[in-house]
Amino acid sequence: MIHLAFTFGLLGNIVSFMVFLAPVPTFYKIYKKKSTEGFQSVPYVIGLFSAMLWIYYAFLKPDTTLLITINSVGCCIQSFYICFFLFYATKKAKMDTVKLLLLLNFFGLGLIILLTQFLAKGSNRAQIVGWICLIFSLCVFVAPLGIVRQVIKTKSVEYMPFLLSFFLTLSAVMWFFYGLLRKDYNIAIPNVLGFTLGVLQMVLYVIYKNAKKVTKEVKIAEKENTVTIVEEHKISEDKLKEQIIDVVKLSAMVCSEIIPIVPELNEINMPQLSGIINGEKIKPKETIEASVEV
Repeated sequence: MIHLAFTFGLLGNIVSFMVFLAPVPTFYKIYKKKSTEGFQSVPYVIGLFSAMLWIYYAFLKPDTTLLITINSVGCCIQSFYICFFLFYATKKAKMDTVKLLLLLNFFGLGLIILLTQFLAKGSNRAQIVGWICLIFSLCVFVAPLGIVRQVIKTKSVEYMPFLLSFFLTLSAVMWFFYGLLRKDYNIAIPNVLGFTLGVLQMVLYVIYKNAKKVTKEVKIAEKENTVTIVEEHKISEDKLKEQIIDVVKLSAMVCSEIIPIVPELNEINMPQLSGIINGEKIKPKETIEASVEV
């Protein structure tokens, strides 16, 4: 039983190391864009606090070398992530991260160590710290769900890395059996929820992984339709302009033929005009005939 627990603990170390490396693609995106954009530092701050707390718990329990090794590595990697995040984060994001670090990793952890050292003794100390570890282990699994609302709202999994969800789920399985075989329920219980939440994140990833592509295609189609409508509108305007120009030209031609007749009419004297009015047959002038023939 002890050897089997050691095996699961060793596998838990390997998988947990992969969990710590899972956010690397996320930070590569941050490096390329030179901005943290929609990414949050909360999972990494809570992860650092949890790793430090588990190290403290491991020192209070016998035969917990595997807990010390993996959480020591976790402290180093999470610290690197936080520093990297702070370098590219906005001023507001930096302030929020620093406040959270001070609240949890300095005042929070310091208060836990002081209270347990002075107010608890022996096995009670390890039990109290174990319950605190259990609570914050749940927070480690819940922390990535902070972006689930954003995923559902935007229908995009850009800010919810699949690798992180997958390795968290696998890690939860390994540490659950490790804690169960050692009868350390402070380790086993939170990993039940960790497995459940990890599966939920992967399901959301499968549902929304293609939603972003569809949105882009719709936007491109809308853009093409808009361009087509604008072009058709321009063509209609051009045709209308051509028609107006043709009408103007035709009007100019008609007017040019009619206007010369008017001066000729002015040459008709009043008797001729009165004869026309009285029904007398009057021979029009040649100029008028020519104009009429035209």
